Amino acid sequence: MSSVNAPNTAAGESIPVAPSMSPTLEDLRVPAPRAAVDGRIVLVSGLAIAIAGAAFLAAELLTALIAVITNLAFFGRLSAAPASPADHHAGALVLVIPIAGALVVGLMARYGSQAIRGHGIPEAMEQVLFNQSRIPPRMTLLKPLSAAIAIGTGGPFGAEGPIIATGGALGSLVGQLLRITADERKTLLAAGAAAGMSATFGSPVAAVLLAIELLLFEYRPRSVIPVALAAATAAAARLAAGETAPAFEMPAVAPSTGPALAFYIALGAALGVAAMGATRAIYAIEEAFERLPLHWMWWPAIGAVAIGAVGYVAPRTLGVGYDNIGDILSGRLALAALVSLSVLKFVSWSIALGSGTSGGTLAPLFTIGGGLGAILGLSAAALFPWLGVDARVAALVGMAAIFAGASRALLASVVFAFETTRQPMGLLPLLGGCSAAFLVSSLLMRHSIMTEKLARRGARVMVEYAADHLAQILVRDVASRPAVTLAADDTVEAARAFLLSRAEGSRHQGFPVVDRGGELLGVLTQRDLLTEQPGALSVRDLLRRPPAVVFEDSSLREAADHMVTEGVGRLPVVSREAPRKVIGMLTRSDLLDAHRSRIEAGQRRELAFAAARRFGDRAAAAGLTADGSAGRGPR
Repeated sequence: MSSVNAPNTAAGESIPVAPSMSPTLEDLRVPAPRAAVDGRIVLVSGLAIAIAGAAFLAAELLTALIAVITNLAFFGRLSAAPASPADHHAGALVLVIPIAGALVVGLMARYGSQAIRGHGIPEAMEQVLFNQSRIPPRMTLLKPLSAAIAIGTGGPFGAEGPIIATGGALGSLVGQLLRITADERKTLLAAGAAAGMSATFGSPVAAVLLAIELLLFEYRPRSVIPVALAAATAAAARLAAGETAPAFEMPAVAPSTGPALAFYIALGAALGVAAMGATRAIYAIEEAFERLPLHWMWWPAIGAVAIGAVGYVAPRTLGVGYDNIGDILSGRLALAALVSLSVLKFVSWSIALGSGTSGGTLAPLFTIGGGLGAILGLSAAALFPWLGVDARVAALVGMAAIFAGASRALLASVVFAFETTRQPMGLLPLLGGCSAAFLVSSLLMRHSIMTEKLARRGARVMVEYAADHLAQILVRDVASRPAVTLAADDTVEAARAFLLSRAEGSRHQGFPVVDRGGELLGVLTQRDLLTEQPGALSVRDLLRRPPAVVFEDSSLREAADHMVTEGVGRLPVVSREAPRKVIGMLTRSDLLDAHRSRIEAGQRRELAFAAARRFGDRAAAAGLTADGSAGRGPR
């Protein structure tokens, strides 16, 4: 350890600024211990379970409310029995009913909350990313009510988006009523959203994955555990209510052959292109509405004209259409019916959603993707029977792949399709097809259907979740050794002379201060030493606070957090066995430099095998490039 050892002429007059500066007191400021979970996780998990119960009730109420409005609007009866607008006998009134519902939604958005517009998940993402997960309490009522009106009057949307948004709003509301952190409030929001999805479809695992991929933006035990418990609770409540059948009935399918699996992967790639086209169409229509010389309150009514017109021609396009998905997966629709349903559902849904009304995207995308998959599957089975393609499996892959490509929620899409159909033989085709769709979609468009709106507002949304690089590196691997220390009993004048001497270590910005026994008393910066009027002061007299230190076996993440907490730019490094003996220094520059290995790992291309490296070395010595052609030779 290097130190400055100037004569201490003022040692007898030196008095520590505070008793806490005494080297006999163990008052060092050390990094807070980091644990995967703590006692708070029990509280948050309990709240998540309670929120799941409320989300289940909200899902049931929303489903019943949609049925009531559907019965009133299309059948003129007051009933909560499930009903489909496709079976209506309203005749030409079907042209007017969606417009009436859209006018009500527009008024609710204008005078209630503009946040009810859209399909729910992007709005929840925005609150998580930019508003500390604070969703306005009125959204807990306005979002499901507006969605029920829009869907009940024929809107071609799914109920899942509004239910997810409502569950998230419930979680956020609880998080705002209690004294908890922003991270815990985000967990409760995600728990409510996952519970809403799980209660609707009986898909708890997919709900957890969707929360991770689209809402949490992390994978940590302290957030995943409450979300998983909430999803499991909602699914259990669904089972207790007697809803034991899969959300989408589908006959059992056989394992896929190799050629068929290759087709399903190619099908997924094609659906990735379709996902890109659907996303761009939605936002192009939205831009077209924004150019209208009318207040946005009237846009949903204009979009509803398309809903009514398409619904008059093709009644199957009206409402949530979960029965359509079941028919597609079961192979009950002919090729012409599949083409008509897929095209017209897309036209109706894209115009309605682009107009800014309230409704979900998952069910329409499943209908469109399932229809396209079934069309291509039937065509392949007719033209190339030797492939062994099952049109029902193709429909299953198509419905999941288009959602994977549009939302970039790869794992959630695969598991959701499995949980809602309970077809284990479909897992392999689903994984291949959804991965292909994810790849193609990522290559063709920068943002997903969930993040495009946020990106257009100037926000940057994370799409990758990687382990914290700093959390994987220990302090001892990057700290500067040995530390250049200052003797506490030296005069300030002597310390200044050292700083101006340009000796080795004198250009550092911070210096640990130690007593005669080499024990740490504090840290001083060049600014502390050069701005203070020296007089007869000793270095010890300039100390104003106990030293903040970091252990050599701490991670750089712990060190960085400790720097922020303490408001310092450097930390003395000590061992746990001797916490007052300085063995090194860690600075902010060291933290930045630690990222060099991460950057090089993503950029440097090298030959990993020893034999390949030896060949490369011989080629370089012979003046050859990697491909054997003449190069520039060694430099």
